[in-house]
Amino acid sequence: MKRVLVLMIAVLSMNFGFAQNGGMTEVGDVMLPNTMKVGGSDLVLNGGGIRKKAFVLELYSGGLYLESKSKDAKSIINADQNMAMKLVITSSFVSSDAMIEAVNDGFDASMRGDTSSLDSEIKKFIGFFSDEIVEKDVFDITYQTGRGVVCYKNGNELGVIPGMEFKKALFGIWLGKAPADKKLKKGMLGN
Repeated sequence: MKRVLVLMIAVLSMNFGFAQNGGMTEVGDVMLPNTMKVGGSDLVLNGGGIRKKAFVLELYSGGLYLESKSKDAKSIINADQNMAMKLVITSSFVSSDAMIEAVNDGFDASMRGDTSSLDSEIKKFIGFFSDEIVEKDVFDITYQTGRGVVCYKNGNELGVIPGMEFKKALFGIWLGKAPADKKLKKGMLGN
């Protein structure tokens, strides 16, 4: 019994590792670029991981891109610097409705249950996920200094939401004290 449990843990853990291959890094079944350009800055892949539900269902692979690598979640959240989250959808279970619900839950956790100060910004951001979402869709959620949060789907700009407070709450969904997925947070911080 003990061996079976150890083997299961080892197999499940393998999904969280990532391997580099040229200019790409493998995160689960997805290849993420090691660099990307955002707001005039060259960003590097800080780390990546897999968002899972119920420990088995892989929803998306995600990567955090920064101007320079960091393991300090609080500093990243508070930094007024160009940065990005790349999310590659890997499951047909990720629908528009499911994404909207997850984003709402994420803001609620990031803002400790009081989202009232950013209601209009959150509503606008949620609108970015209203169109159909399918496997292999790529969302780039960027913060661009002087511009704000700029969101892209499959390379097409969806909209801009200015303001550092919104940026902090948004990046807090993945990097805050109550992240959407603790293992994904660790992966994005390069741990």
